[in-house]
Amino acid sequence: MFEKVTSWFSSSSAPAPEKQPYNPSDPKQNPLNPKGLKPCCACPETKSARDDCFLKFGDTADKDCRELVEQHLTCMRNLGFRV
Repeated sequence: MFEKVTSWFSSSSAPAPEKQPYNPSDPKQNPLNPKGLKPCCACPETKSARDDCFLKFGDTADKDCRELVEQHLTCMRNLGFRV
């Protein structure tokens, strides 16, 4: 009678699968990124616009480019990147 109860608590069951760290570039872990893009290659349009703005405005880029930075962050988040 107690064999079934003790077997629930024994360590003879299969080990828990090893949890891999989250990799947003892995399409198996992140369905939002089916192409498996890496952060450096994701959202090229918003990244380019953001970079051009920083080069154009220099010291005042923090203020003048805020909207472009937000657009790029939104694009990255929509692909499952944690930024």
